[in-house]
Amino acid sequence: MTSSSNDRLAILGGTPVRPAGPPDWPMPDDDVRLALEEAYRGGSWGKYHGEYVERLEQELGRYHGCEFALTCSSGTFAVELAMRAVKVTSGDEVILAAYDYGGDFLSVLAVGAFPVLVDVDRDNWNMSPAALEAAIGPKTRAIIVSHLHGGVVPMSQVMEIARRRGVAVIEDAAQMPGAHIEGRRAGTWGDVGTLSFGGSKLLTAGRGGAIVTGSREIHHRARLVCQRSSNPFPLSELQAAVLLPQLAKLDIHNDRRAVSVARLLSSLGDLPGLCPLTNATNAVRWLGPSRRSPGHGIEDSATATLPGYYKLGLQYDPAAIAGLSRDRFVETIRAEGIALDTGFRALHVGRSPSRFRAVGELAEAERAHHAMVVLHHPVLLGSEADIDQVAEACRKVYASCREIDRAI
Repeated sequence: MTSSSNDRLAILGGTPVRPAGPPDWPMPDDDVRLALEEAYRGGSWGKYHGEYVERLEQELGRYHGCEFALTCSSGTFAVELAMRAVKVTSGDEVILAAYDYGGDFLSVLAVGAFPVLVDVDRDNWNMSPAALEAAIGPKTRAIIVSHLHGGVVPMSQVMEIARRRGVAVIEDAAQMPGAHIEGRRAGTWGDVGTLSFGGSKLLTAGRGGAIVTGSREIHHRARLVCQRSSNPFPLSELQAAVLLPQLAKLDIHNDRRAVSVARLLSSLGDLPGLCPLTNATNAVRWLGPSRRSPGHGIEDSATATLPGYYKLGLQYDPAAIAGLSRDRFVETIRAEGIALDTGFRALHVGRSPSRFRAVGELAEAERAHHAMVVLHHPVLLGSEADIDQVAEACRKVYASCREIDRAI
C-alpha cells in the first residue's frame, strides 16, 4: 500500500489522499454522447412517442427475462405504481424493513395503506425473512423488499412465506440493477420489481424508473394507472436514449465494481470496526467478463448470488476506533476526498408511532440507523490505485483517530 505524502489528516490541515475529491458521476461516456446526438438527428428528443422508450422497455424485459417492463418518472413512483398494480388500496397493510429508503415508506402512505415495519438481519442489515411471519395479518396486501448497500435479502425464503400467506411481493432493485440473487436477476423474484434511474444510480438518466414483471395482469393495471390523462408520469425519449447504452454495459461495469469491492475489503480486512455486510445466500467469487452473461460469469449460476454495489455498506463500531463517532469518522474520511456517507435514517426513528406498526423491538434497524456507513460507487469503476486510496484514507484515520476529537 502506498503511503500518503502527508500523514497528517486533511481535516487537521494535512494533504488529502485524493486532493481532487471523489470521481464525478455520471462519468464521460462516448456511447451516451452518440445516443444523444442520434436522438437529436432523428427528432425523438422532442416527441411524445419516439423509438427509445419502447426500445428500452423491450430491452429491460429481455435483460431481466421478464415479458413486461414499463418505464415511469422515478424509482420512487415505480414503487407506488407497483403497489397500485398489485391492488394495494386504502386500509391495506404493507410490510417493509425498518431500515430502508424513506421514499418507500412514503409511497405506502401515498396509496392510503399502512406501513408495518420489521427488523433487519444482524449480519447484513437488510430485511430478515424470520421477522415476516409475525408481521403478516388479515390486512396485509404486500411486502416491499429492498436490497441495500451490497446486502441482499434471501428471496427464496421471502417468496415461500409470501406464497403460503397469499401476499404480493414488490422487489425494490433500485440499488442493484443487474445483480444476481440465488441465481436470478434482482427484481425478478417478486410479483413485480422496481428500478431507479436517478442521477446517482448505476443506470442514470437524472430521473426515471421502471417496473418489470412476468404478469400480464400486473403490467396491464400499471399501464392503466400511467394512461390517466396523457401519462403524467413518463420517462422521456431523451432519457431512454441515454439509458440504452448504459444497460448494454451494465454487466461489465457490475463485474468491475465487484472486483474493486473484493480488493478494498481485502485491504481493510485487518482494520477493526469496519465490518462488511454478510449475505447468507450462496455468495460466490467473480469469474470474469468473458463468462458474464445472464446466468453466467458466476460459480454455480443456478443458485448463486452476486450483489450489486450502488453503495458499499460497512458496519461501523466506534468502540474499535478509540470511540470516534460514526459522524466524525465520515467527516474525516470525506475530507480525504473519499465519498463516504452515513446510511439511511431508520423508518421508525423520528416518526410518530401512529404512522406505522412495529413488529418487535427493531433492535438491528436501530443499530443500522446509528452505525451504517456507505461508500458511493463511482470510485469502484476506477483503477486499482483509486481503490487503494480509499483503503489508505481509512488507515490514515485509524492512525490518528485519537487526535481528531481533541483537535476539532
